[in-house]
Formats: sequence, C-alpha cells, structure tokens
Amino acid sequence: MANKENSMLGKRLANAYLSSVVSIALVLLLVGVASLLLVNARGISNYFKENMKVSVLMKQEVEDVQAAEYLRTVEAQPYVKSAVLVSREQGVSEMKELLGEDFLDVFETSPIPVSLDLTLRAEYVSADSLDVIRVNLEESPLVGEVVYQRALVDKLNSNLGKVSMVIGVFVLLLLFISFVLINNTVRLNIYSRRFTIHTMRLVGATKRFIRGPFLVQAVFQGLFAGLVASLLLLGIMFVIRTEFAQLFAIFSMELLLAVIGIVLACGVVICLISTFFVVNKLISLRKSELYY
Repeated sequence: MANKENSMLGKRLANAYLSSVVSIALVLLLVGVASLLLVNARGISNYFKENMKVSVLMKQEVEDVQAAEYLRTVEAQPYVKSAVLVSREQGVSEMKELLGEDFLDVFETSPIPVSLDLTLRAEYVSADSLDVIRVNLEESPLVGEVVYQRALVDKLNSNLGKVSMVIGVFVLLLLFISFVLINNTVRLNIYSRRFTIHTMRLVGATKRFIRGPFLVQAVFQGLFAGLVASLLLLGIMFVIRTEFAQLFAIFSMELLLAVIGIVLACGVVICLISTFFVVNKLISLRKSELYY
C-alpha cells in the first residue's frame, strides 16, 4: 500500500515538474524569438540599406571602355560594396522596356549615357555620408551626375531607428512578462511542498539548508526548459530556412548561439530568483497560514 502511494506521489511530482518545464519553455521560446529579432536588428537594417542603389551617370562622350576603367577605381573605394557597369546599349534596352520601342524617335542621338550602379556598405548609407560620396564621385571629369533617392534614405534610417526602438521595448516588456509567468509557475510548483518545508523547519533545518535542494532543482529546471525552448527555436529557424530562404538570409546564424545562451541564462536566472524568494516566504509562514 505504501509503495503504491509512493509511486502515485512520484508520478504526481514528475507530472508537476514536467508541466512546469513545458510552461517555462514556451515562455522562454517567446524570449528567444524576440532576442533573435533584437540581435539581428542590425543585420535587417543592413539588408535594406545595402539594397538601395546609387547611380553614377557618366558624361555623354564617355565610352564603355573608359567607364570600365573608372569602375575599377570606384570598386576600390571603402564605401563601395559592389559596382556594376550599365552600358549604353543596356541602358537603351531598359528604357525601351519602360517607355516603349519608339521613345528614341524624338532624339537624333541616344540620350542614354553609360552609368554605374553602386551598392554601398550599410554604414555609409546616411544623408551626410551620401553627400560626401556624391561630391567625391563628381570630382571625376568622366562623371556627369550622381543620382540617389535622398528622401528614401532619410525615411529608411528614420523608420529603422523606430523599428529598433520598438523591438527593444518589446523585448524588455516580454522579459518582464516572462518573469511574472515563470515566477507564478515556480511558486505553484513549490507551494505544493509547503508542508515539507514547514516540517524541515520544525526539526531545526536552517533556511540555507532548506533552500539548497530547491535552488539546485531550479537550476536544472531552468536548463531543461531553456534546452526545450532552444530546440523549438531551432525548429522554427529550420522551417524559415525551408520556406522563406530569402528571409533566412537576413539573419546571422553566428548570433543564434548567443540567442540560445540568452534563453538558457534567462531560464536559469529567473527560476533561481523566483525559487529563492518563494522558498524564503514559505519558510517564514506559520502553521495556520499553510492552509491559505
């Protein structure tokens, strides 16, 4: 009979422990997703910035050979990520697609110059830097005009700054919510053993001695929950890679390890803090208060 009761008690404790781990893991998964967005915010910003083109229009008399030589000079500049030569014929072909086959009929000679399409490094995509780059490029006697969408650059930087701020606030709010939810889960789990804690207190056990096993259990609970959350996060990333390969390219996988570390650390730290305060509170309760 005693063995059966012990077996039932063991199953209940195991189920309670498993439920706690799963609940904490789901909360940590949200923390992981938010952290992944936060640590990759710079990568997302760089992705959009480096997809903006700067067009360098050469003078009408400049031929493809001269532009190709100038292209090598431009590629050596520290602010250029990539540069592509757009020949006069290619430019005419693109304009025909845009305006129709007969758009050149009103011109005696082709008004389309040779041009270079530049992709800049993300750190140089700002209004001040682009002004300096424009002046630098227009110093060449081959260059007629440097064209880029300044309003788009200003709006892009402004919006990306707002998005980063929103993500940061969202992560902080989520961490607070996570702490509250995990704290409640831990409190309910430990509260079921309040009579055991009271008995240990009655036989003379110190607060430190009583807290010890609970804190050790909290560490393992946080680690297990963090591992489960990390596996779920890896599963989500695998789905993204399979279904949305282009979106996956924005994220830096090197930072994924840092996110997993954040998830594990949050699980352990929050479980430890919650357990510490909950056990301290239960130790201080009088016998009559254990029933409420």
